Amino acid sequence: MKGILGLLRLKSKPEPTEDRLDSMMFTTAFAGLGVDEGLLVPWEARAVEVGATKFSSAKGTKLLQALWSKDKFMSQLDNDAIARMERFFVFNSVAANRDIIRQEEYGNFMVVLLSGRVAIDRLQPWGERMRLAEAVPGEILGEMSLLDSGMRFSVCTTLSPCEIAILDAQAMDDMLTADPTLAANLIALLARKLSLRLRVVSARLSDKK
Repeated sequence: MKGILGLLRLKSKPEPTEDRLDSMMFTTAFAGLGVDEGLLVPWEARAVEVGATKFSSAKGTKLLQALWSKDKFMSQLDNDAIARMERFFVFNSVAANRDIIRQEEYGNFMVVLLSGRVAIDRLQPWGERMRLAEAVPGEILGEMSLLDSGMRFSVCTTLSPCEIAILDAQAMDDMLTADPTLAANLIALLARKLSLRLRVVSARLSDKK
């Protein structure tokens, strides 16, 4: 994580030439770790599979602004910053009982839940589903795989009709090129939220010993 943030600090500095190379930090990350491109599940494929439908960016941005303004970490992004992110997100509606993220797949996108409820389950080797949590609007899913290019840890299933915002690797690289300071701030906040979540999980596991 420190390596990513270090690169972002460098990226945030203006380049001396106008011909800046587009960022490829996230779009090439999986290949850099030796993951076969054929194993990668992009949102475009998952959207078709779950029958996702698009809704307006303006509506999605307003929902995102309202939800993140109440979040301890994401509230550090003001409404103007979130409005600047609008062109990098895809906003979709998904019916109930759809797996938007699957355990142990490689996915290069994260999801922000804007409305509805999503179950976060861990599939056990014997086939049972262990409920880890239920996500509520404002929560972020799948950011770990976007940041570290690792396998998905859990399966995320819609429990009701949901509205979601999706940010994938290509969009993140586009943001790094077009608005590097905004991208750096977003990734730093995601890293902090993820770190807190891992600490909570670690504490729970320690209590069970």
